[in-house]
Amino acid sequence: QVRLVESGGDSIQPGGSLTLSCRASGISVSRSNVDWYRRSPTNEREWVAGVTRDGERNSVKDRFTVSRSSSENTVYLQMNSLLPEDTAVYFCSARCVKGPGYVCISTDVYWGQGTQVTVSS
Repeated sequence: QVRLVESGGDSIQPGGSLTLSCRASGISVSRSNVDWYRRSPTNEREWVAGVTRDGERNSVKDRFTVSRSSSENTVYLQMNSLLPEDTAVYFCSARCVKGPGYVCISTDVYWGQGTQVTVSS
C-alpha cells in the first residue's frame, strides 16, 4: 500500500522559514517523480516544486528548494522568506517512473493528505 505523509507545517511569521517533509512508504521516491502542490484558502491549487526520478529539481519560486533523501525515502521542501500569500495546505504527489533494472507495479499518481502552512504576523 502506497502512503505519502506530509509534515512540518506550522504557523509562522512573515520572513520565516519552514521545511516540509513528504515521507513515502510503498513507493520509492528515487524511482518516482515527486511534486509539491499547495491549495490556497481560496481553493486554488498550484504546483510548487518537484524532483524527477533522475534528480532534476524545479520550483516555481526561488525561495523554495526541493530535495530528496533516498535513504529516508523522503522528499523535502525548504521554504524561505515566507509571505502571507504562501499560506496554504501543502501536499505531495508521487508517481513511479519506469527505469532500468526495475518495473513499476503501478504508474498511478498517489497523493498525501497535506500539511497546513500559515504565514501571518
